[in-house]
Amino acid sequence: MKRIMIDQAKCDGCKSCSIACMQAHRTDEGTVYDLDLTDIHNESRNHIIEMEDGTYRPIFCRHCDQPECVMSCMSGALTKDPATGHVLYDGTKCGSCFMCVMNCPYGVLKADTATRTKVIKCDFCIDAGGEPSCVKACPKNAVFVEEVVL
Repeated sequence: MKRIMIDQAKCDGCKSCSIACMQAHRTDEGTVYDLDLTDIHNESRNHIIEMEDGTYRPIFCRHCDQPECVMSCMSGALTKDPATGHVLYDGTKCGSCFMCVMNCPYGVLKADTATRTKVIKCDFCIDAGGEPSCVKACPKNAVFVEEVVL
């Protein structure tokens, strides 16, 4: 199964991965040049946190082997695809209880800022096919896809 991996030592906090994620998931037909980074309806599914020592920590969904978010989802909005191992989110089934957010051991999942009715999480750019947009956009190759044997 493929997973997005991070080499934290290479990350310089440029947030190219986050911007690429926002662009990939925006609902209008705009370009990255007119992307409103302050629009709460256009949230990145990954996060870059600046640590106290000045280094950066990229946070991405790990698509866990036994995802606690899926186990705690009472509505069935979160499922694990047995073929790919990806944790998938169906917003039409989400009851907005956010048990998944509370149970993610990595603090990756979050409620959307705009309406607080859906969960924001990495979807591995499944609809785009091929390599996730965050991986393509990273100039330092700090974010990459790797085949993981379970």
